[in-house]
Amino acid sequence: MVSREHKRAELHEKLQLLRSITNSHAMNKASIVVDASKYIQELKQKVERLNQDIAAAQSSNYRNHLPMQVTVETLEKGFMINVFSDKSCPGLLVSVLEAFQELGLNVLEARVSCSDSFRLQAVGGENEEQSECVNAQVVKQAVLEAIKNWSESSEQQEYL
Repeated sequence: MVSREHKRAELHEKLQLLRSITNSHAMNKASIVVDASKYIQELKQKVERLNQDIAAAQSSNYRNHLPMQVTVETLEKGFMINVFSDKSCPGLLVSVLEAFQELGLNVLEARVSCSDSFRLQAVGGENEEQSECVNAQVVKQAVLEAIKNWSESSEQQEYL
C-alpha cells in the first residue's frame, strides 16, 4: 500500500517537473504529455534550423577562413552589392565581376579598395536582353560561389 502511494507521488513529482521544463500550464497528465511532445517537436525544429545555419556559415567560411561579408540589396532597377574582407584578396575582384557577367548584370557604378582589405561596393543592373529574372538571393549565391572558387584556386596556387 505504501509503495503504491510512493509510486503515485513520484509520478506526480515527475509530471510536475516535466510541466515546469516544458512551460506547460496543463493540469492533467495527458495534457502535460501532449505539451511535452509539442515542446520536443519545437526543440527538434530549432536544432534543424541551427544545423542549417551552421552549414550555411561553414559554406561561407571557406577553407582559408577569410572573414568575408556579402550583402545584396534590391534597388528599383538592379542591386547594391557589398563585399568586404579584412584581408587583401588579390584576384577576387575579377572573380566577382565574372560572376556578374554570368548573371547578365551590368556594373553601373562601383567603388573598390584592394590594399589592406578588400571592399567592393557595386550597383549592378540587369541586362535588357536577359530573359530570366534575377533576384537578390541569386546574386548573393553567385557572389558567394565566386568567392569560394577564388578561395579554392588561390589555395591551390599556394601549394604550387
